[in-house]
Amino acid sequence: MQLTLVYPCMGRIPGRRYVRSWQMEPLPAAHLAGLTPPDVEVRFFDDRMEPIDYGAATDLVAITAETCTAKRAYQIATEYRRRGVPVVMGGFHPTLVPDEAAQYAESIAIGEVEALWPRMLADFAAGRLQPVYRASGRPDISSTRPDRRIFAGKRYLPLSLVEASRGCPLACEFCSIQAAFQRSQTQRSIATIVDEIRGLRDRSKLFFFVDDSMVADKAWASELFRALLPLGVRWVSQATVAMAHDDDLLALMKRSGCNGVLIGFESLDEDNLRAMNKRFNAERGGAEFAVDRLHAAGIPLYATFVFGYERDTLATFEQVLDFCLRKRIFMVGFNHCTPFPGTPLYDRLRREGRLLYERWWLDDRYRYGQVPYRTSLPPDLIQRQCVALRKRFYGPRSILRRVANPANAPSAFMLRNYFFINALLRIEASQREDYPLGDLGFVGELLPARSADEAERLVRAS
Repeated sequence: MQLTLVYPCMGRIPGRRYVRSWQMEPLPAAHLAGLTPPDVEVRFFDDRMEPIDYGAATDLVAITAETCTAKRAYQIATEYRRRGVPVVMGGFHPTLVPDEAAQYAESIAIGEVEALWPRMLADFAAGRLQPVYRASGRPDISSTRPDRRIFAGKRYLPLSLVEASRGCPLACEFCSIQAAFQRSQTQRSIATIVDEIRGLRDRSKLFFFVDDSMVADKAWASELFRALLPLGVRWVSQATVAMAHDDDLLALMKRSGCNGVLIGFESLDEDNLRAMNKRFNAERGGAEFAVDRLHAAGIPLYATFVFGYERDTLATFEQVLDFCLRKRIFMVGFNHCTPFPGTPLYDRLRREGRLLYERWWLDDRYRYGQVPYRTSLPPDLIQRQCVALRKRFYGPRSILRRVANPANAPSAFMLRNYFFINALLRIEASQREDYPLGDLGFVGELLPARSADEAERLVRAS
């Protein structure tokens, strides 16, 4: 069997280079390749950085779709289906909006694919591919191994992505992670993770643990960090404010090679945090305390904030920027809140009649960076202010002032990365704004595999 894996880009403007910071290794594609039997010939196209050869011989195409790439995924599926090649689709978007995804593929996977993918391939080979495969509960991922051979010859950003755990036990209103994984987390075995990292040390100077909440299980995380100590690697990941209240944990993270963490602070307003179901961010000193503890531990910080909740005013933007500049944070994401389908936020805004588009990810009027719902501030004002904050935070004077924070550049390696990352984000401060969802060069209409009514019926019956 010949199988083609495709990782779609978000969108494309003909003649314009794709956004560089979005070009990291697509770990879901490597995981899918790792689950594929060795007798299947696998070809991989990364739509973000290379043209797709639709004419290359293949028996089956598998596409991993997220909400922001869904429109492009359906375009790619259409191109293959026009040529008579069947398409299967999985990922966050088909899991959260299966009735929609089932319209544009011969088969979809709902949920995690560890237990589904071998069966889908076997059914296809036997000529009995089902339209819908639904995972029953959460699979055992302890021994899963990605197959990175599919990345050969592709120029990704210089870091290796590793998954240690999957999911998050928190219930933040706007988060699609909690919707997809039902507020739970599973872990790979520490021995498997360590073995994977050992095999990558020759090609990688920095590892990015893509975990949604790296220290949700502190005992397990501490065991992993202790296992990393003899490897001498550098790593970054994502976590919550809670880790800042454990000095022993922070010290262990630093000793194990932690070179940065992303924390979603989201807002400095406690009422906003309460509406987000993230009031824990304000407890025990809140963001102020958390930033100070991380910096005291020598850990660089990537802080993210979202705008568009009801308590936000024009002054909110200045307050957040002043906080980030005063704390001399390594890097900050200033973004508007996005209502992803399947989340409590999306459902609430739809009930309240505040969505500007029923399905913003498919609407031709929508562009990346736009606020797709009505809130206390005009949507276009929120978008402009997010861009303005990025330009000011990543301005030359700010970059030079923040590098003086000892936590931001504790080594020559991190000093180089500090200037590289901040310069890159300065260039991209407005580059991503109004980016299309889907390829503007796509010709024709999307070719459905079945009607919306049939797709809905099949999903309900699965």
